[in-house]
Amino acid sequence: MKDFLVGAQLYSIRCLMQDKESIDKTFKAIKAMGYTTLQLSGQNREIESEFYADKLNEYGLKCVVTHNSMKDFEEGLDELVKRHHLWNTVYAGLGAMPNEYRADLAGWKAFAKKANEFALKLKDHGLVFVYHNHAFEFNHSEGSMGMDVLFDEFGENVQFELDSYWVQAGGANPVDWIRKVNGRMDVTHFKDMRGCADFSPVQTMVPIGQGNLNWAAIKAACEETGVKYAEVEQDNASDMDDPLGQLEISAKYLKKQGFLL
Repeated sequence: MKDFLVGAQLYSIRCLMQDKESIDKTFKAIKAMGYTTLQLSGQNREIESEFYADKLNEYGLKCVVTHNSMKDFEEGLDELVKRHHLWNTVYAGLGAMPNEYRADLAGWKAFAKKANEFALKLKDHGLVFVYHNHAFEFNHSEGSMGMDVLFDEFGENVQFELDSYWVQAGGANPVDWIRKVNGRMDVTHFKDMRGCADFSPVQTMVPIGQGNLNWAAIKAACEETGVKYAEVEQDNASDMDDPLGQLEISAKYLKKQGFLL
């Protein structure tokens, strides 16, 4: 059993990460909620990396993981490595598989080959490549499920960054998959799901504890498999009147349930 830290995925509040004044206020608010770690994703990339480093230091926050584009890994690796070293961040994530790889078994395998290449290059710089799933990876082609193909084809240098909401949306059990990737996931995403309303087939992202995922079981699975960090994400929070309030609801619930922030 191993404790892990729960942080804030700033993609949830990306609307507040577009100018320096808002970023300063946001970092201050995140720390006041009790979060000590975070993920940089969705922030204004035109703002110099040094500014983010200064704010992390000022508020005593640690950026543990990022999300980056495919282009960053293919054409901008030197800059990616530079900013991760500046932020003291080890885990460099890809937020989603590009569309051109999603259609069939050959595409999934081709993507896994690319991921292995990225991971090997990052390893030379002391960084770790992590892959964040959505629901489409749980589709089937030629008798195989995409996530199973990735599980088999990813090499030892690639880690998963399972997203609890999207695993559930894909028709799988987050707890089962956390256990399946045992030893291959240091960072995960915590995202809760409220079920469908009436006869609508659409679920909703909500703060942790306001949905129906089994957080006690998820916590136990993360502890048992050696997860180090979990980042709270709520994609739709950025479209709400009080995005930070959504993250605070999650923080209060998690602390009450014995999670470490």
